[in-house]
Amino acid sequence: MKYFAVTIIIIATVLGIFNVSKIDMQAPFEGESIVALITLLASLCAIILMWILLVSKRIEEKVKKQR
Repeated sequence: MKYFAVTIIIIATVLGIFNVSKIDMQAPFEGESIVALITLLASLCAIILMWILLVSKRIEEKVKKQR
């Protein structure tokens, strides 16, 4: 599960960087820029969700060790 989450984080980071390069700063809410913004937001959500998953797994392991 850990390797899966790290892989998703890496892929989402690469996609986020790619989409930042596609945003037109003169018109960020028009044409392809809006698609890039939406995809950037989706990749940030994926990164946050995977970090939450990793932290919850660490907490679960610590709780199991205490029992």
